[in-house]
Amino acid sequence: MTFQSIWPGCYDGRWPHIHFEVYPTLADALEASNRITTSQIAMPEAACRTVYAATGYETSVGNLTRVSLAADNVFGDGWDQELATATGNNDGGWNAALTITV
Repeated sequence: MTFQSIWPGCYDGRWPHIHFEVYPTLADALEASNRITTSQIAMPEAACRTVYAATGYETSVGNLTRVSLAADNVFGDGWDQELATATGNNDGGWNAALTITV
């Protein structure tokens, strides 16, 4: 499964992440009660630093310096199953990947 998004900014107190929900079918996605799981994907730090060097992410630069995965209130209990890998660049675009077992 893939989806397209913008790179998430880093807001104060949270590690950069993307929320997602999994549904059995597209039709089932019309009702929240049909979801199989809800989780978050943590974005890798090196890629965040590169992305945040681009115009529009100025606030994220400072916010990222004040947060860590270990101190994040969601990822702090273990992020190894939620940390994406990232390839790409700011000019051509990024791909973040994470295998999710449902």
